[in-house]
Amino acid sequence: MKTLQQIYLIACTTLLPLIVYAESPEVATLRETGRAFTRIAREGTPAVVSIRAEQEVSHRPPDFSPFEFFFGPQYRQRQPSRRLQLSQGSGFIVSEDGYILTNNHVINDAQSIVVTLKDGREFPAELVGTDPETEIALIRIAGENLPVARLGDSDAIEVGEWAIAIGNPFGLQETVTAGIISAKGRTQVGITDFENFIQTDAAINPGNSGGPLLNIDGEVIGINTAIFTRSGGYMGIGFAIPINMAVEVKQALIQDGRVHRSLIGIFLQELTPELATGFGIDPVDGIIIAQVGEDSAGQEAGLQDGDIVLELNGRPAGSVADFRNRVAVIRPGTEITLTILRDGERMEIPVVTRARDVLQEDVTSDTRRREASGLNVAELTPELRQQLQLPRDLAGLVILDVEANSPAWRSGFRGGMVILSVNRQAVTSIEEFDGVLSRAEGNQALVLVHIPRRGRLFMTLPLE
Repeated sequence: MKTLQQIYLIACTTLLPLIVYAESPEVATLRETGRAFTRIAREGTPAVVSIRAEQEVSHRPPDFSPFEFFFGPQYRQRQPSRRLQLSQGSGFIVSEDGYILTNNHVINDAQSIVVTLKDGREFPAELVGTDPETEIALIRIAGENLPVARLGDSDAIEVGEWAIAIGNPFGLQETVTAGIISAKGRTQVGITDFENFIQTDAAINPGNSGGPLLNIDGEVIGINTAIFTRSGGYMGIGFAIPINMAVEVKQALIQDGRVHRSLIGIFLQELTPELATGFGIDPVDGIIIAQVGEDSAGQEAGLQDGDIVLELNGRPAGSVADFRNRVAVIRPGTEITLTILRDGERMEIPVVTRARDVLQEDVTSDTRRREASGLNVAELTPELRQQLQLPRDLAGLVILDVEANSPAWRSGFRGGMVILSVNRQAVTSIEEFDGVLSRAEGNQALVLVHIPRRGRLFMTLPLE
């Protein structure tokens, strides 16, 4: 029979290690988080593919070569040579019948596209369609038992959530990086025409382009597209196209091989608390119709200046950029429903969208007209407003810089000025600005500008 002292020693030698090595709650939480990332990587990587695109490029020889110098003109290379240029990127399978989403710049002008899966299978891919205005491309492979990525809801994400990027940077297969959602709804980045980027600090490097950005549930919330960098490498600022936008573009590319964009013909501005007070209403989430274009879809539907748009097809209107992007990807001729607030009364107004394509020639001409004037403008973001110390209710376009000795420069336009209106028409987007310039008659336009710390001033902008 054991003595009490022996029982005590046995208890200490068997139970004490368990007490010493028991995990703290903090360590247990970290371990659980690590297991979550492991699960996401295990479930998410099979649907991520490596894309190799070959493009034939022309190389023009120099007018004079050393061979000609030493051996005579018969050794002059007269015809340009052609060679294959290889680009690599990422993509992810979104359907069992082989559709793959990626970036337009990954497969731009490619003569051949080869897709490699995680399991080593290789497939030639066909190009279904591209949309340079959103940097989205859709390709397709023919295969069986294809792994498919689970798609999430990019509208539901919140700043601060986990974000996981998967891709093939620098040719390194199945690379997984983690970070958070740093911001959403980023516009004026200068990458595409229709921007609504998710910003993340999950490392994105060359070759990641076209790969998925996942949430903590392993669902795709974006397409990794670009990075902000001063060195050419990772600096903690990456941009991804929201998956909801990508899905809408995908459907259009499958149906038509291209995206036919819509417009309503209304000029919008953000609804600030100060403007809400001016309208005599409580602050609401919405955007203001500053002007309804003549002979536009909006005018035909009965929209009026000062209407406040609350919803588009039952969903919140969001910011001006959000609204513009959502309308743009709708097929022309589609009836949409705008929920508006007019004189305190909530109303639903059906609007039939019109094709933006018919204005493409004018828009191209407008752009040339603005560029010829020497103005480089941008839409007024909260960051620019704060930097320039502008009033919160000021709406317009900020002049980023003016080309030296250009017509605008000679007329006195300078960087930091804010363009409020052109020919007495308010402008709050570059598209509106270009449209007014295209309709301007004569060789100059009357521009109302706001000059910080000086006030407002009318100026003339030469157009020819």
